Amino acid sequence: MAERIDGVRKLFTSKSARVDTNRGDLYYQQLFDTCRARLDALREQPAVNRLDFESLLSDEGQDRRDFMKWVSAVTAMLMLPPMFTPLVAEAAELMNRLPVIWLELQDCAGNSEALLRSDGPKIDEIVLDIISLEFHESLMAPAGHQAEKQLEDAMEHFKGNYLLFVEGSIPVGVGREWCTIGASGENFLDHLNRVAEDAAAIVAVGACATFGGIPAAAPNPTGAVGVMDVIKGKPVINIPACPANPANMVGVVLHYALTGQVPELDSLLRPKFAFGYRIHDNCERRAHFDAGEYVEEWGDEGAKNNFCLYKMGCKGPMTFNNCSIIRYNEGVNWPIGVGRGCIGCAEPDFWDKYAYERPMANANIKAPTGGVEKTVDQFGLGLLTAAGIGIGIHAVASAVAGKKEEGGEG
Repeated sequence: MAERIDGVRKLFTSKSARVDTNRGDLYYQQLFDTCRARLDALREQPAVNRLDFESLLSDEGQDRRDFMKWVSAVTAMLMLPPMFTPLVAEAAELMNRLPVIWLELQDCAGNSEALLRSDGPKIDEIVLDIISLEFHESLMAPAGHQAEKQLEDAMEHFKGNYLLFVEGSIPVGVGREWCTIGASGENFLDHLNRVAEDAAAIVAVGACATFGGIPAAAPNPTGAVGVMDVIKGKPVINIPACPANPANMVGVVLHYALTGQVPELDSLLRPKFAFGYRIHDNCERRAHFDAGEYVEEWGDEGAKNNFCLYKMGCKGPMTFNNCSIIRYNEGVNWPIGVGRGCIGCAEPDFWDKYAYERPMANANIKAPTGGVEKTVDQFGLGLLTAAGIGIGIHAVASAVAGKKEEGGEG
């Protein structure tokens, strides 16, 4: 038990929940100067592709005013003061200086789909369009030996300067030989290690690439793990969720363009600007939680009145993500907005720990104050029971209650 508690303490730390949004004038002035120098240097570099940002904006029916509105929103999302707005705009326009290699490993391609299946030309997409995507197995035209040559050429030409995006988990157990790629039949583990060697930084996108995701769920037959369990000695940025929000991908790349560095990360290597708050902190149903108003069963009056979904298994109180603010589908909606509780897909081992329609056993979450206001450390320790004994107790209690009901007992 002591080892399990220590393990949880390493994963769930109060440091993850602390976001310092005001560091003082001196800090921001120094950061501004750093960003200014970085962008000047970036502008001196030759463009990787010939795409012109202004022309793309015009072609997609966006004007400068639309662009500046988006820039203001992104500056706020990155937790930067308004003085950085012109720099963020300039960084977006210089995205064609950033080469990107994208690997797809053990995954469903949901994160690639999130980028491709949007319903209109947004600024986010235009920014991602002008990034020089040098290699992506699912999007590129070549295949076989031609595709492998394209990857090798990109790695050589942009050695030490490319951003490596990784989608999907990596099998490191007996299943490592089940997953191979390319005409050479290289397994995923060797493939990732080789491509990551000369990358400037690695961005793990989605639940699978960050923490193993569904492939790593029990019994984990392939021995699936996340990128940070494999890559050592390189900057790794985790953008979890299933799928990850493209806005967070753009934020990370913009931050890198601005500073040449990875953003401030929490203990799970997630950027704090996107994962520094619990979903519960900004949930549109929070007032109902505080008032003790819950959906008790699907379709009841509480459901019709958008009451809190905690009793229906919502894991918002222990999940760190910004989807309650950024949302999906042009910012229109998100899971809780459509009446479905959060399953904690931005957290490690979410499929085993969170993806069920009942509250956490022994989570000690009470309204309107108390457990839900605890630090993430305390939540993490509470999860020990939920991951093992607690769920068993809940199941037994439910079975007993069912038998009483059948027997007509009160």
